[in-house]
Amino acid sequence: MLKIRQATLNDLEILLEFEQLLIDYERNITSHIKDGHINYYDIESFIKKSDAVVIVAETNGEIIGSGYALIRTNKTYKTPDKYVYLGFMYVKEEHRGKGVNKRIMNELIEWGKKNGHNIFKLDVYSNNSSAINAYQKAGFKGEELNMILNLKEK
Repeated sequence: MLKIRQATLNDLEILLEFEQLLIDYERNITSHIKDGHINYYDIESFIKKSDAVVIVAETNGEIIGSGYALIRTNKTYKTPDKYVYLGFMYVKEEHRGKGVNKRIMNELIEWGKKNGHNIFKLDVYSNNSSAINAYQKAGFKGEELNMILNLKEK
């Protein structure tokens, strides 16, 4: 049975592994991620912060997925002043396509709503069609498009 819960510091080791697996996956999507060991997130501080939450999905005592929500300050010209940023969406390969990510996102959105927010944002690579489809199914739509010109790749 799938259980969704808030992460603790005891989960940090597996979450750091997930982060590296996510980075490896995204290295196949873009050529602009540095080689070697890097980190995207400060997962430990997100677990400890009051304006963030890290969620894990587990089945039979095994953590199989993750995600986080972080309250951020919006751009000065946008409303509302704060929004909830979602990230670190990862599900072990053998558990994908079973609704795990949807359950994680739902939990993160509920956390944001309980904290008084109704705007949720995330980033996704434009050629990551499976992730884009999953986010669109959850109700997300494009707002801004970040574009890149790499003269070395012409």
